[in-house]
Parts: sequence; structure tokens; C-alpha cells
Amino acid sequence: MPLLYFLPPLGAVLIWSGNMTINQLTVGTIAPSSIAFLRWVLALAVLTPFVLPAAWRHRQALRREWPKLAVLGLLGMGLWQGLAYVAAETTTATNMGILAAMVPLLTVLLSALILREAPSRGGTLGGLLALFGVLVLLGRGDPLTLLDLQVALGDLLMVVAATCYALYGVMLKRWPLGLPPWVVLYAQVVFAVLFLLPPYLMGPMTPIDGQNVWLILYAGIPASIVTTFLWMRAIRQIGASQASIFINLMPLFSALIAMALLGEQIAAFHLVGGVLVLAGVIMAQTLTHPLISKAPRNVRS
Repeated sequence: MPLLYFLPPLGAVLIWSGNMTINQLTVGTIAPSSIAFLRWVLALAVLTPFVLPAAWRHRQALRREWPKLAVLGLLGMGLWQGLAYVAAETTTATNMGILAAMVPLLTVLLSALILREAPSRGGTLGGLLALFGVLVLLGRGDPLTLLDLQVALGDLLMVVAATCYALYGVMLKRWPLGLPPWVVLYAQVVFAVLFLLPPYLMGPMTPIDGQNVWLILYAGIPASIVTTFLWMRAIRQIGASQASIFINLMPLFSALIAMALLGEQIAAFHLVGGVLVLAGVIMAQTLTHPLISKAPRNVRS
């Protein structure tokens, strides 16, 4: 496989990791409800001249599939990104990167529940290992503190956000929409803007200024449009399963970017929890043999 095929997923994950740092920089600069809404308004404004004609040609299919597209827009753009901005107020970019790396593993688990895909050995064992890693991370190195509910709200919100994005991927697979990818993306962006409008209007509505405009630009174009293009290209070239493995690099990239730009310090529990989560995710992606092998049926002559 040409090495150039690995550049799109690598670029997408790098931009996503940078967005974890952007989430931290928004704290005190722009309200979570404001950037969550304005980034998708910007993405919608950029996409409209290019995609609206195609969307109009497929208006009959869009009218038929709008409930599914609305759910996808809520899960993949409204809740996944919106919760991440709120989480940034009470957790670190490093923690967010590690918890976001749970998405491939959660996708495996939800696929077994919703798509009835048989769980694999790696999915089961890796899931248990990653779960322990998350407990180490949430408990700041001592999982027993979870019994006292001493968990940062931001960490819990990132777990919910990762679950929403994993569910988004599963439902996207379950619902064959029969529409061009960019039209599907455009429709989801429209619904994301509609869902995020009420929280934006309820405020606080942060005015756009010289301090936060570049945060909105990064979130709205590279982290929304460019990553989507790169990810669709990656799936087309190397497949969804191979592409998702690159998400395992998010904790590393997020930690390095946070250290360079935010001065975050990496503690031992970050390393332990991160390694356990990554090991679990890698096991889930690579050990694909069924957990329970079906015994061959005896064929009577």
C-alpha cells in the first residue's frame, strides 16, 4: 500500500488533536455554546456555494431521509463537539485526547449491540483493558476514588461525547442513505446549526473579536471541513477499520500539542491510563477472531 495513502488519516487525526488544544484555549475567551454554534455556521457558509446545487438535485431523497440525517447531525456534530467545549472547562487537553481515543473501541461495542456483529476476542479483552485505563484516568491514578465520586465533570462529559460519536459511526453504517458523501455532510451541518441555535440564543452569546475569531476559523474550517474531506478520502483508500486505527495517535498528538502550547504537565497516571486505553483499542482493532468459535456441524451422508 503506498505510503501516501496514510497521509489523509494522519492529517485528520493531527487536526483533531489540535482541536483538543483549541477547546482549552476557548475557556474564558468564548462561551462553549457560542463556538459550538458559530463553527458550524461558518462551515455551512463555506460549503453552501459548492454543495447546495447537488443538495437541491437530491431534494427528494433528502426529504425522505431527513429524520436520519437529523439524528446523525445531533450525534456527530451537535453533541460530540458541543460536549467537548463544555468539558474543556473542567479537564485538560491531554485527558480529552486520551478519552477521545475510546471512539474506535466504543464503536466495536455498539456495533455488537446495534448491528448484531459478533464480538471479537480483541473487542472483549481490549474493552476490559481500556475500561481499566479509563478508570485510572478518571480517578487520577487511583480508581478507588471513583467510589467517592471524585471525578472531574469534564472527563465524564468526554466519555459521553465519545459515546455519541461512536454511536454516530454505527448509525451511519446502519443507515445506507444513498446520497453523495458531501450532500450527507451538508445536511448534517444544517441540522447541527438548527440544534445548536437554541443554546446559542440562551447564551451567553460571546461577541466575535480579535481573540476568538481565529479559534472559530480553526474549528469551522480545518477541524470541520478539512478533516471530513481527509477522513472520507482515507476510508475510500484504506478502509474504515484501517483508518480508525490512526485515532489511537490522538492521545500522543494531543499531549505533545498541549505541552508545547499550553504548558500542560504529563503525570504518571496520564501515561498509565493512556497506554492501557491505547492497548485496549489496538487489541479491539487487530484481534478480530470471534470470541466464541462456532463448532462445525457434522454433515451426515
